[in-house]
Amino acid sequence: MLVGSCHCGAVKVTVPRRPRRLTNCNCSMCRRLGALWAYYPVDQVHVQAAPGATEAYVWGDKTLRTVRCKSCGCVTYWEPLQRKPQSKMGVNARAFDPHDIGNPRIRLFDGATTWRYID
Repeated sequence: MLVGSCHCGAVKVTVPRRPRRLTNCNCSMCRRLGALWAYYPVDQVHVQAAPGATEAYVWGDKTLRTVRCKSCGCVTYWEPLQRKPQSKMGVNARAFDPHDIGNPRIRLFDGATTWRYID
């Protein structure tokens, strides 16, 4: 298990294992966030935060919400608005200690235009 958090520690995210790969997306949102996304099934991610400690942002096609800490502003994850049995969520790998993450492959995803991996 890996536990990561926002900068101030108000939001903690626990995942079952190191990510096998990370995604660096160039869409208008991700490139501004500077996030590296690790994907896990929704039921394998545990988020711990006090009520009111997070703030969500929903945009575009309104299929997911990006969640940040209300105190320090760090984006910790995104999740689908409508969960299905095979739903996944993206966890910001930058919320974890780099030694815990290891050295997974970083894939480049063209979320701005083609919606394809470009590496």
